[in-house]
Amino acid sequence: MKPILVLFLLFLAAHAGPVTKARKTEAAGATQQEVNLLMFGIIQFSQAFKYVHETTEAKMEKIGQILRRQEETLQTLGTQTEQAAEVEKEMKEVLQRIQAQMAEQQARTRMTKDWLAGVEQEEAELQTKVKRLEMNVNSSAPGSVKELQGRAQEHGYILRGLQELIQLQRENINSQDDQLLKLQRKVKRSSSTSVSSV
Repeated sequence: MKPILVLFLLFLAAHAGPVTKARKTEAAGATQQEVNLLMFGIIQFSQAFKYVHETTEAKMEKIGQILRRQEETLQTLGTQTEQAAEVEKEMKEVLQRIQAQMAEQQARTRMTKDWLAGVEQEEAELQTKVKRLEMNVNSSAPGSVKELQGRAQEHGYILRGLQELIQLQRENINSQDDQLLKLQRKVKRSSSTSVSSV
């Protein structure tokens, strides 16, 4: 049963009851006026109730829209978080590969430098031998001079070959150093990008 009808029935029940014959006409007039007032009140209450119902429904619709927008925003944030995690994972893999390449390049450079140091030592020993041979040539008998000169010339060829080889190895080391610098720059860029993305 509707609340308005319940109120109306309660009002009627409250004002119903035995009425004396003397007061029937007066009571009938009063009752009609009260009924009119009650009906006016019921209409006002009905309109107020309708307004409250409509405004509450509109508010609920607005709240529903806000909740849907928030849910969409949360879904977007979740997708972006997953993408950021994937990018970070890829950056870490790239960084690990670059670091492995750097370690390998550094090992090669160390080996080349060690080998070059050995070759330079051999060059210094050969130069010492050549100087000794020259001294021996100057102080030896004329018969053995040609033999000593041949040996000195042979050592000179070996020495020049070693010098060319040393030059090549120096260029190789410089190239490897350049590659290492490039790898280090890549690592720094990758590290800074990874930090900013997170």
